[in-house]
Amino acid sequence: MCQHKPPCPTGDASDREAARTVAQDDVLGWALLCNGVVLFDDTGELLPDGQIIAPHRPTALTGAAA
Repeated sequence: MCQHKPPCPTGDASDREAARTVAQDDVLGWALLCNGVVLFDDTGELLPDGQIIAPHRPTALTGAAA
């Protein structure tokens, strides 16, 4: 799917989020990457094979004063 040189990471690679954005909707909160991954604003992902990756944003700041 990716035509970039060098090619972007594939949809099953650990660094898949580094692929370039080809379409996005800021109102609905998603972005389609050139490797077929759909990223959501809540940090969830939908992979090209249909696998769902749950949101994985940090829930607490490390080293922050309480």
